[in-house]
Amino acid sequence: MAFRHHDLEIPKETPFANCKLDREKYARTLTSVIENYPDGFVLAINNKWGTGKTTFVKMWEQMLINNDFKTIYFNAWENDFEDNPLTAFVGELQIINKKGKDKFNKVVKNAALISKNVAPAVLKAFLNKYIDSETLVEGISDTSKSFLEIYEDDIKEYSKRKESISEFKKSLSEYVANESNGKPLIFIIDELDRCRPNYAVLLLEQIKHFFSVPNIVFVLSIDKTQLGNAICGVYGSEKIDTNEYLRRFIDIEYSVPDPDKEKFIYYLYDYFDYDSFFRSAERNKYPELQYDRENFIATSKILINSLTLRQQEKIFAHTRLALRTLNHNNYLLPTIFVFLAYIRNINPNYCLSLSSKSLTIKEVQEEFYQTVKSFITDDTKRLFAEIEAYLLKFYDNYKSEYRRGSDLLVRSTTENKYILKVESKIDNDLLLTMLTSDSINYNYSDLKLSYLLNKLNLLDDIKIN
Repeated sequence: MAFRHHDLEIPKETPFANCKLDREKYARTLTSVIENYPDGFVLAINNKWGTGKTTFVKMWEQMLINNDFKTIYFNAWENDFEDNPLTAFVGELQIINKKGKDKFNKVVKNAALISKNVAPAVLKAFLNKYIDSETLVEGISDTSKSFLEIYEDDIKEYSKRKESISEFKKSLSEYVANESNGKPLIFIIDELDRCRPNYAVLLLEQIKHFFSVPNIVFVLSIDKTQLGNAICGVYGSEKIDTNEYLRRFIDIEYSVPDPDKEKFIYYLYDYFDYDSFFRSAERNKYPELQYDRENFIATSKILINSLTLRQQEKIFAHTRLALRTLNHNNYLLPTIFVFLAYIRNINPNYCLSLSSKSLTIKEVQEEFYQTVKSFITDDTKRLFAEIEAYLLKFYDNYKSEYRRGSDLLVRSTTENKYILKVESKIDNDLLLTMLTSDSINYNYSDLKLSYLLNKLNLLDDIKIN
């Protein structure tokens, strides 16, 4: 049994064979865009972190290779130790160098000239001359060199920079055309939003100024919101219109449509082999446990399904490991178990407060409602009333370990029935029904929330089976 989700294998001949999200059609659409606009542009694939962008672009890259495109995959995050992205870019170009070293050497030579002319030290000195008043005064008073001579030198330096950039772009275009079989080179840049902000912005600037040549298509795999935050950080202002800023660099923006996450839930369920637990012969001997599998999947499809693919993987891997702390005849209570796994991921402070017994019943209830209110419909109301009942009952047992009585119910002195001491924002009648049911009062009457929390926190022994 796997306890972590490994990267998918990408077969060379059929790169989307193992894709569980039916995304091959989107790769074909993007390939069609490139085929119809081969002259060169910048395409941004904009999806949130954790939605499988890296896997998608790697599968798509193999599809492009199969269609005779030359490609370069560049993980920006792994290369942001470089001060200048240009160095790494030109280094990557060597991968496709098959036909002539002379043209590549010309690109390298011109890249070196650009690097020299736009080196940070040169730029800093240039700015200091005209912005820092002290340096400016020193420059003017320098008897060995007049201000006019300094200005003339800077004009010459500017002309050299322009000429160097022009020569670099020309040699780059010729090199790519010579190497890429009449098709554009596809330069995929991944993980840009995870880079150091300064590096990310410099990389974008260099794509625009140095690499905007025919025959190169740049694909930026980004989370636009996170990249926008990096831009604001570089310029020291939250008032920057980052969408407008990014339009300077991005010609086409595409978001891969959200997958059918229900399919992904079933895929993860099978991948981590949950059936070896839920459908084991030993566990099936107990009738009261026979619906655990269905309840686990149903609750996961509502709660876990709302998270990113990466978060779903993480929760399924962790909960499968947690199930190894259970004996085959132990209660699981999948609805409350999945809820606790969910908040452990998206609201760890709430989970920690439950573990430390630092909340009142009312606070537990309020935080619970704020967490689940967006999921409550006529169809799910009963499920969440059940989770609320389990949560309050087991927390009350846990917190009230050494005292008698309950903070949840009181028996009426005039009528033979229980009355709620708390008020549900979901449904009072349903909550009362759940709290007074036979199962919660007999099967789980003494169960404490720590029973489930300890399993999720892996505080019980892991069993090998």
